[in-house]
Amino acid sequence: MKKDQLPTRRRVLLAGAAAVGAAGTAGVFALGPGEKAARSAAPAAGPAARRPLKPSAYRLQPLTGYGPPRAAPGRTPVRRRPLLSVSGLGRTMVLTFDDGPDPRYTPDILDTLRAYDVPAMFFVCGQMAAAHPGLLERMADEGHIVGNHTWSHPLLTRLTHARIRSEMERTSAIVEQTYGEWPRWFRAPYGAWNRAAFQIGAELGMEPLAWTVDTLDWTEPGTRTIVDRVADGAAPGVVVLSHDAGGDRSQSVRALRRYLPRLLDAGYHITVPRRHQV
Repeated sequence: MKKDQLPTRRRVLLAGAAAVGAAGTAGVFALGPGEKAARSAAPAAGPAARRPLKPSAYRLQPLTGYGPPRAAPGRTPVRRRPLLSVSGLGRTMVLTFDDGPDPRYTPDILDTLRAYDVPAMFFVCGQMAAAHPGLLERMADEGHIVGNHTWSHPLLTRLTHARIRSEMERTSAIVEQTYGEWPRWFRAPYGAWNRAAFQIGAELGMEPLAWTVDTLDWTEPGTRTIVDRVADGAAPGVVVLSHDAGGDRSQSVRALRRYLPRLLDAGYHITVPRRHQV
């Protein structure tokens, strides 16, 4: 078979979406099939004396997540809190990037991830996805997960149910059209979750995912500070929040180039969550 005849991941996703439809299936926040635990190594965390980060007014502190409750087959559970960590064996971590895609920064982040052969999650805004569909196609082809971050990045707690549904549904539709699969994960802008967001997200077949480590890269604190925050927060199951859009993200791009090889050298396995059918 010639190289140009090989199916890309996006083509596979499109074929699967056509076969089973857009509805998500109930599942758990866990490692994908075949994921292996990383080799044992010294922790990447920095000095214990470093003070923990305080929640900012802009990026609200997410609620603590618990394990997934049992749910009826074929249904996504309505949660009261977002999921925060990945389950599985070994020193696993998840890298997530919000607000994109942005052609000024997202390609550089994708280049770095590809150089180290690791997947990540991108929580995209529908407006950005509609403007830059080629970047979502690339995410699909390179094995990344695309989640729903609403259409226009509003504060959901100030919106009506109808507006929340519109923000989520429009974004899921454009993701399915360009990425090839209806998103199975969503993240509330600013970490501002409410009952309506959990309910509507579940109705649209999506699980809510927050984060454990906030790099606060949107404040442009400096590349070294971002790297230190990831290193200090590194631990099994951690979900790291960064951004690939919404402002000048050049520090985020440079920081990823520094902390990613350090995490891998320290024995961390960078993965993405999979939702298993029940």
